[in-house]
Amino acid sequence: MSPALAVFCREYQALSGANLQVLTDIYAPDIFFRDPAHHIQGITDLVSYFEGLFSQVQHCHFAIEQVMEQEGEAFVRWQMTFSHPRLNGGREVVVPGVSHLRFTEQIDFHQDYFDLGAMLYEQIPLLGGIIKTLKRRLSQ
Repeated sequence: MSPALAVFCREYQALSGANLQVLTDIYAPDIFFRDPAHHIQGITDLVSYFEGLFSQVQHCHFAIEQVMEQEGEAFVRWQMTFSHPRLNGGREVVVPGVSHLRFTEQIDFHQDYFDLGAMLYEQIPLLGGIIKTLKRRLSQ
């Protein structure tokens, strides 16, 4: 495993609101980060994004499950477990996802793929029930 990818995997599994400074070790200054809800350019904005994320949740943990790497690119399969006081009654939510990474010395491109509905919309009391009912009907 490349050094940049090893740092990513190690630090993400220990990431918390108390150690966000490690993001500057993981990412290049001009990092481009995208997930289903955000497009972020630059390490300063990315650190701010994570500060906001960790200030809203009661806890958040990433478990790396699989890494596939080839020639400066990788796909990392993970599970994020978090709890938020206004989602799922404050109980834990588990969201599987995949990150596509490009890197040399540090990661300069990071795109996350995950089900935003399962992470957010399905966890809101009234809306979640409606979405789950719609999914059941669509699967029949």
